[in-house]
Amino acid sequence: MAFFTGEYDCKLDAKGRMVLPAKIKNALPEGSGDEIVVRRGFEPCLVLYPMLEYKKIFSKIAGLNEFNPEYRNLQRNFFRGNAIVELDSAGRILIPKNMMAFAGLERESIVVGMGNRVEIWDASKYDDYLIKDQQEFSDLAEKHLFES
Repeated sequence: MAFFTGEYDCKLDAKGRMVLPAKIKNALPEGSGDEIVVRRGFEPCLVLYPMLEYKKIFSKIAGLNEFNPEYRNLQRNFFRGNAIVELDSAGRILIPKNMMAFAGLERESIVVGMGNRVEIWDASKYDDYLIKDQQEFSDLAEKHLFES
């Protein structure tokens, strides 16, 4: 199982290539090869999954009843534009242009380990999606982690 954690400042080159931080690259599960799935996030970011983790989610979503309109809508929106990218010999991935546009990625980006996945954010937008009030953060943690 993959375990990604931490925040890393990264740069994209003019072609949309980004070197994955060493700690992220080293956390890729054995046997997943050099293939990584990139998809649009629910917020304006990109989400990277090692192939093994993506297949777990894929099977859940693909297994939904295609005759249910709500499930089809979820499938259509989840799978649209997903791309398989490969790590090159320099440890870089090439982010497709349409995905860069979706996330508003410029040169400066933030890579965030999220357990089984990694998010890529434009550095100027990332802070907008973080909780600023520590009490709100504490309340949210209590609500979702320690419910009785």
